[in-house]
Amino acid sequence: MQIASSHLYFCCPDRKRSIKPDGWFKMQIPCSHQQVKSIAFVRRPQDCKFSMQNTRLFAVPNTDDGHPSVSKLEDSNTNHSPNSEVESLLHHWSPPRFVWRGLSVLVLAGQVIVRILMGKIHWRNTLQQLERVGPKSIGVCLLTSAFVGMAFTIQFVREFTRLGLSRSVGGVLALAFARELSPVVTSIVVAGRIGSAFAAELGTMQVSEQTDTLRVLGTNPVDYLVTPRVIAASVALPFLTLMCFTVGMASSALLADAVYGVSINIILDSARRALKPWDIISAMIKSQVFGAIISVVSCAWGVTTMGGAKGVGESTTSSVVISLVGIFIADFVLSYFFFQGVGDSLKNCM
Repeated sequence: MQIASSHLYFCCPDRKRSIKPDGWFKMQIPCSHQQVKSIAFVRRPQDCKFSMQNTRLFAVPNTDDGHPSVSKLEDSNTNHSPNSEVESLLHHWSPPRFVWRGLSVLVLAGQVIVRILMGKIHWRNTLQQLERVGPKSIGVCLLTSAFVGMAFTIQFVREFTRLGLSRSVGGVLALAFARELSPVVTSIVVAGRIGSAFAAELGTMQVSEQTDTLRVLGTNPVDYLVTPRVIAASVALPFLTLMCFTVGMASSALLADAVYGVSINIILDSARRALKPWDIISAMIKSQVFGAIISVVSCAWGVTTMGGAKGVGESTTSSVVISLVGIFIADFVLSYFFFQGVGDSLKNCM
């Protein structure tokens, strides 16, 4: 076995910074049949004035004379320039959680729209979620709408009767229910019941890495989990709104007839003359938009859940709050564009 007789020289600026045990210099000789006989470190400040802090060197045999030579594997800039400081700050900086969660809502909504246009819909899951949002939510929605209608009837009938405008009670109630109360009340109930369930389910799947399992199996989580929920909420909510409107008007008419002596026929006739087709259409459009907001926000909050069971609980609560805020903002914007101009709906029921 031949042993190399040459020496490897490394120079440092001063003696205090020669070799430290933190891995500044790392020697690797990949060939086992040639060895470095000795390594010497000398101080030559007049020749060597560079920093070796982040530089790795390794020795490889020279094919010309058989002696090992030194090559530089990796070098980095260690002069602490402003660019390196900015890069290090940006590397460790992350946006606030509400910012990237808000952006995730927009990204997820765009993905859902694209997947629907491409026909990437899991119909079995869609039907299951449609049954969950629609038939299984009818009871609580109708009960809430009935009591809200009776509460408004108490306020309107008392005041209008004193003014001699009892024939206008039905028209006022019909307009209030069709334009605002039925879509908003139904959406609030669905957000509390269905939106929280969406966020909790997807959040649990996210923290338990089930969504990653779907990706490994070749299934897109947006197609399998998110798109069916968005379609189900957007389709079922308009029909729930119509049923809530009917039940609310029926309960109002029964209460007005039983307690305040205003005939049911007067209320229903007044409502028929005050309502227009656009009032019902606007209610369905509103409820459809509210359903999309509830489902997208809940799913986005679910797939961005972190922190185990505690994170799932926080995501569930936060998704309901954000959904309600989105519903109220969308209701104002849609009402502003739908009902412009001078209102003359009550003229026909005076």
